Amino acid sequence: MATLPVYRWRLAPDGYATRRQLRALGLRPGGQEVAAQLERPRRRRGPLVAFLYRVDRAKPVRPMTPARMAALETAMRARRTCPTCHRDAGYCIPRSLGMCVPCADSLTDCP
Repeated sequence: MATLPVYRWRLAPDGYATRRQLRALGLRPGGQEVAAQLERPRRRRGPLVAFLYRVDRAKPVRPMTPARMAALETAMRARRTCPTCHRDAGYCIPRSLGMCVPCADSLTDCP
């Protein structure tokens, strides 16, 4: 097994990109292996690591089908629905609260 080339922060050569950078270009890794590693040093902990993929081997993002769009809408609706009052909060319910903010505030207002 070959070792990955490691580059310092902002010093990776052209032709490599992170998943997020590929997505901004309308691409995806497409099953390719990680080609390199990017390290950003930190003072008190180990370095931040980002995996790099080759842009020339990336594939275009798959188009959104009607079924995938419906599944995404259902999942997002479930994240917005409060399990306590069963209303659409209009935002994703915080996992730390487990309910919408008005329901959480009504619990903390109790003497």
